Amino acid sequence: MTPDTSKGGSGHHRGPLSRNRTRIALYGALVVVTLWFVFENTRPTKIRLWIPQVTLPLYVALLIAAVLGFLCGLYLSRRRR
Repeated sequence: MTPDTSKGGSGHHRGPLSRNRTRIALYGALVVVTLWFVFENTRPTKIRLWIPQVTLPLYVALLIAAVLGFLCGLYLSRRRR
């Protein structure tokens, strides 16, 4: 009998599990950096877009921008498929 080489291997073949782990690690790092940046910016700021001027903590404005950017990226990536 020959040994089963499909389970061990030399590690040269990157399967779906390895790609998923890499993707999760990158998303996790992005979330950590984003949260760190957001919570370092907690001072109040004035924001005016189309509505009257609003004062809220800068991290709220950054979170809103991050969520909107994520949703736009998600929409565009699904449209390309």
